[in-house]
Amino acid sequence: MRPRTLLAFALGLVLLVTGCGDPGKNPGKAAAQPSASAAPASTPTPSPSPKPRPSRTTPPPKPKLRPVPKKLPAGLHRGSGSPGVALTFDDGPDPRYTPQILAQLRAARVTATFCVVGRQAKRYPQLVAQIVREGHQLCNHSWHHDVDLGRRPLAEIRADLERTNRAIRAAAPGAPITWFRQPGGRWTAEELTVARQLGLRPLHWSVDPQDWDHPPAKTIIKRVESATHHGSVVLMHDAGGDRTQTMAACRRLIPDLKRRYGIVRLR
Repeated sequence: MRPRTLLAFALGLVLLVTGCGDPGKNPGKAAAQPSASAAPASTPTPSPSPKPRPSRTTPPPKPKLRPVPKKLPAGLHRGSGSPGVALTFDDGPDPRYTPQILAQLRAARVTATFCVVGRQAKRYPQLVAQIVREGHQLCNHSWHHDVDLGRRPLAEIRADLERTNRAIRAAAPGAPITWFRQPGGRWTAEELTVARQLGLRPLHWSVDPQDWDHPPAKTIIKRVESATHHGSVVLMHDAGGDRTQTMAACRRLIPDLKRRYGIVRLR
């Protein structure tokens, strides 16, 4: 082979090798787009589902109160049960006024009936115990002086009276609770039924000087003396507000009523 021919053959072989040795340097290959399967498509993150809100249930409507009776039901005790006069004190016990009344009764050597509020009995059990220890009678006067108690459902009336009885018995175990007095005198026949089922006698009054309205002591005295007769049940208060005028009136009324009629226990 001639030298010129040999040189041309060698040069062609070199060009062939350098043009095919690295396919990655091929501009056509470098510009090629990756296929759709080259990278997985991003999966969208699911949005969190809203938490269920607690359903708001409408509370059941409260039972309607029965109408206020146009007249008091039959069967209320309005007399002492004897020729003497019975004294009754409502809404206590109270640490300021109840001891004053107890001291006046003790000095006159007479007894009375204390119509106690259950909440007060729980708060001042020592005073309930003192009332019993000094020979006085106890009367249930509802848990928190609910003037509409008699208009409520029978179950509520029973629960209120039973709760008050428990508070009284916790303060004075074994003491008899003979009476029940409806606050404000708003009696209903349904309330009388419940009270009797619990062994409580319904106690009303015949003399009301309205001392709860804070009249002067002279007015309280005049009202009691003008309305009282043999067998009366006198209503007064040893709690439920400022009873200063009642305390002053009782200093005269207790000895005067004892002298004129005698002061007796309820029968």
